Amino acid sequence: MLPRHAKLKFDETRQRWVILAPERVLAPDDIAVEILQLCDGQRGVAQIVDQLAAKYAAPRDAIGTDVIAMLQDLADKGFLTEAREKDT
Repeated sequence: MLPRHAKLKFDETRQRWVILAPERVLAPDDIAVEILQLCDGQRGVAQIVDQLAAKYAAPRDAIGTDVIAMLQDLADKGFLTEAREKDT
């Protein structure tokens, strides 16, 4: 999921989705936006991969490799954080 300091937002001026973070803007491509919209803190990576593989009738392994690479790249840049369970 996106950390508190980052927001996925449709930028009317640019007519595209962007990730806004303090002093940074990232303009992900359409596929990345679709993946990010699924990163809601409720779905795990496996569920996201399953959903995309079914939607695009594509091999799960190929989708999984691409999704994990993209998520890792965004995490390395500080645009994603791991969802954690809340203590009860």
